[in-house]
Amino acid sequence: MENYEDDIITLTTADGEEVDFVEIAGIALDGSFYAILQPVELLEGMDDDEALVFKVTRNKDGEDNFEIELDDDIIEKVFEEYNRLLDEAEKEEE
Repeated sequence: MENYEDDIITLTTADGEEVDFVEIAGIALDGSFYAILQPVELLEGMDDDEALVFKVTRNKDGEDNFEIELDDDIIEKVFEEYNRLLDEAEKEEE
């Protein structure tokens, strides 16, 4: 497995539990910014190739806030944009 230490984001659940995620991508979409994050250790009910979408906002102190995105339409659009960007990058490499 590759070393992702620089891309590790630790988020705290509502229960106060800390969960480490690897940042897969950041996606700007419709005036908002989203992060595609994959848990370092599998979460219950998730497959090892699944990732979650979080909406990223800045608080008044300039720190990033990550809020899990629950809207299926937005999640689908974020993954579509991610796949489009991957396709573009692959074409540029050819």
